[in-house]
Amino acid sequence: MSLTLDNAKNIAKVLTEALPYIQKFTGRTIVVKYGGNAMVDEALKQSFARDIVLMKLVGINPIVVHGGGPQIGELLNKLNIESNFVDGMRVTDSQTMDVVEMVLGGLVNKEIVALLNKNQGKAIGITGKDGNLIRARQLRLKGSENSGGIDIGQVGEIVSINTEIMDVMKNSNFIPVIAPIGTDEHGASFNINADSVAGELARVLGAEKLILLTNISGVQNKQGEVLTGLSTAQVDGLIADGTIHGGMLPKIECALGAVKGGVRSATIVDGRVEHAVLLEIFTNEGVGTLITSESLG
Repeated sequence: MSLTLDNAKNIAKVLTEALPYIQKFTGRTIVVKYGGNAMVDEALKQSFARDIVLMKLVGINPIVVHGGGPQIGELLNKLNIESNFVDGMRVTDSQTMDVVEMVLGGLVNKEIVALLNKNQGKAIGITGKDGNLIRARQLRLKGSENSGGIDIGQVGEIVSINTEIMDVMKNSNFIPVIAPIGTDEHGASFNINADSVAGELARVLGAEKLILLTNISGVQNKQGEVLTGLSTAQVDGLIADGTIHGGMLPKIECALGAVKGGVRSATIVDGRVEHAVLLEIFTNEGVGTLITSESLG
């Protein structure tokens, strides 16, 4: 499509309005957890890729962390490997872990890298095992088993993150795409919740912002209205009174941990909206629920 005068005027208007936000985030790190509909709907995949590539082009340092639960489940079904869940977590024996690594570190990770590269980006895919990026240990759920907790296999929690590899990426033209797999000191692999990896990365890197893409419009009050501009204290109150509960709790706790750990803000973003990432960082309204250390209301 050739550039017309009207198109040029529209582009200039958009860039002028976005300029203060571009200046605000230039040189800053933004960690984006990529998941939900944004990973499977073709139009949303393309808009996400363009958003991330544009961020890098204007001097922002995006880091993408992705999940892949549905894709793991699909391959396990094809291989006739049974999946069992405890408290929403997949019990991961060695056979299942092989599939997890194959899907997250191979299929899904490389598909996202290819998507970003196709949209004129320079992406590179890694797992938490590369460069000892994510050191992990086995996560045991609270429960019996002689009070040592319930063993759900090779499901991990983060012990530490080696920021050296991320610092190298930040000072390059490459966009890191990270699969949430970690390893312990013995070389054993662990499947780690992608939200947790994104939140901890944002914290240890001193990121300006954490964005968690979801399939909902944001945190809602008891009347179904989306809440935003929340302080960590307000969020704690919403958890205490039961407004935030169920499946939203892990994401909220991840966002809270990041902000309390020094990340300037975290947002639960509606990933069903095209260009949700750009709308979140380049507009006043944003798309979803913004959480900061202090109330904006």
